Amino acid sequence: MIKSAYLHIPFCEHICYYCDFNKVFIEGQPVDEYIDMLIREMSFLKEEVSAHPLSTMYIGGGTPTSLSAKQLEKLMIGIHEQLPLASGVEFTVEANPGDLTADKIAVLKNYGVNRLSMGVQSFDDRLLKKIGRKHTASDVFDTMRLLEKSGLNNVSIDLIYALPGQSLESFQDSLDKALSLDLPHYSLYSLILENQTVFYNLARQGRLHLPDEDEEGDMFDLAASFMEAHGRKQYEVSNFAIPGKESQHNLVYWNNEEYYGLGAGASGYLDGVRYRNFGPIQQYMQPLKEQKRPIRDEEILTEQARMEEELFLGLRKREGVSYALFFEKFNQSLDEVFGNVIEELVAEKLLVKNTQHIALTRRGLALGNNVFQRFLLDK
Repeated sequence: MIKSAYLHIPFCEHICYYCDFNKVFIEGQPVDEYIDMLIREMSFLKEEVSAHPLSTMYIGGGTPTSLSAKQLEKLMIGIHEQLPLASGVEFTVEANPGDLTADKIAVLKNYGVNRLSMGVQSFDDRLLKKIGRKHTASDVFDTMRLLEKSGLNNVSIDLIYALPGQSLESFQDSLDKALSLDLPHYSLYSLILENQTVFYNLARQGRLHLPDEDEEGDMFDLAASFMEAHGRKQYEVSNFAIPGKESQHNLVYWNNEEYYGLGAGASGYLDGVRYRNFGPIQQYMQPLKEQKRPIRDEEILTEQARMEEELFLGLRKREGVSYALFFEKFNQSLDEVFGNVIEELVAEKLLVKNTQHIALTRRGLALGNNVFQRFLLDK
């Protein structure tokens, strides 16, 4: 039973220097037509979803709140008409500080949005400018006041560390300001240089000066200990929450469960097949105009690939991978498939195991990608 859907809005009012998500500058784009086609894509799933209403809905981007209040309402009406939602649904929308106005917040609330994920990245105005963000720290506080007034208070914010020229003291200041907001959920990511971004090109030219690995590790340790000290438990490598406020939608990904992906460039996972939609907007819309699904490519996962993914994704969670759930999914024991690797990693103090789970140690979390590679069966 598929219980989650991700919807992609590829429009932004500004393109950040580090971002490689599927996005375009909103000016001059066929935004209304895109929303029509996105609603059409949803309509193909209506009958299927009606049998099992969705328990998580996530609208990401791009910047969903770059849409006008009228466009947001059109999208929300389409969602409610085409994709039945269960009672108690976790309905998340990504937002940028400064994009959210009182009328947009009213639309979101009116149509059942009950969680916001806000891209703050830093509270250092100098750094925000350096990474291509258009908001300031004061915009964050202004937006939070609007949200408090509206009663929409289930808010998560993203912070990025290991930014160009960022010091440990600057990052500590951002953590202090973030926690002063007393939010239920925080996501903290290290900067990754992605292909075809401004930062990637600057780095290749030797013009981007980033903190070294030790400084990045210190920032990670600082964030983890600081969040824990303030009652936000690390439940996944990059995510911290008050118990009970974990992102149910993102747990679908980390639990390696299936989900619908809708919109330009969106990925989904159905019936053991991972698929991806066309990314360029016109290429995405054309099949839909012809009443066809806009799928660009599909990958049918072998059982081996599914087992490897179960480990890559599940070990991102602090609770790790369950022996019982692994057997339930694959009818093989975790030790039967990965026993040698597990014992090696336990000996290296990168993994802990008990009778119910295997999970990364604190050191294993910091070296996560290296650990995950060890679970490739054909390496």
